[in-house]
Amino acid sequence: MDSRGDDVSSRSHSDTGRTVLVTGASSGIGREVALQLARRGDSVALLARRRAELEEVEKECFLAGSPRTVVVPADVSDTDAIDAAFQRAAEEIGPIDSVVHAAGVAAYGRFEEISSDVFDRVQSINVAGTANVARAAIRHFDGLGLRGNLVLVGSIVGRISAPFLSPYVSSKWAVHGLARSLQAEQGYQGHRISLVGPGGVDTSIYDKAATYLGVQGKPPPPVDDVKKVARATVAMLDSSRKQRSVGALNHFMSFGFRALPAVYDLIAAPLMKRFALDDTPAPEHTGNLFEPLAEPAQSGR
Repeated sequence: MDSRGDDVSSRSHSDTGRTVLVTGASSGIGREVALQLARRGDSVALLARRRAELEEVEKECFLAGSPRTVVVPADVSDTDAIDAAFQRAAEEIGPIDSVVHAAGVAAYGRFEEISSDVFDRVQSINVAGTANVARAAIRHFDGLGLRGNLVLVGSIVGRISAPFLSPYVSSKWAVHGLARSLQAEQGYQGHRISLVGPGGVDTSIYDKAATYLGVQGKPPPPVDDVKKVARATVAMLDSSRKQRSVGALNHFMSFGFRALPAVYDLIAAPLMKRFALDDTPAPEHTGNLFEPLAEPAQSGR
């Protein structure tokens, strides 16, 4: 691997396809999106907080067929770092014409038992981070005079509520609202803004989430494979659709939340405890909110 300074490393062979910056690329949906982009011949800029994981993904992307790959470590909540990442990525692999924003964190607990700094940190990464990436992407596209693509990864809980997950739910409602606002603004300016809303997905976000419940969260059923969600996300780069829901029960849950709110509120907590929380005791911790964590051992997620 060729290292280019402290914050950038890159690999290259012949150029084809799109040039895509992917956030949250060290694990989960972002990692799988990057690999699928590589397999179809796109150049990929990999952004997340942990350089070590990004460099592993970079190797995989290069071997999968990406013509150019680059690692640009950054925290999405840091505006200056995101601006610098876009600039460095463009210098290394060429002008960015598409962005997939998949970075995100979560925290479990009763609202009143979650400290304000934990709640605010989730908003800083998930909401302010999304705004930082979107702003940098649009300005980058404008500067190039091209019609860019921005795909935001939301969640089914951006359309419904979920008990014991208030920081994450609040943040995803904000992401969905921001996406719709950007779509309304950008509709006449030419950039394509789209939103993917998955349900439960087999990724490590649950293992790395902060918890104040005495147990860790887990993906609620039906659980989709990360490859399925990544395929839907990548497809949005070549689609005119503004939104795509991924999850067999997403529309059913959304309908129940809006049409039968009293019933929904009555059954939501028991269902959450039964299907979306692990049984294994876990101490209180802040997960990967303030410092990135390595992927779980032998995890491909």
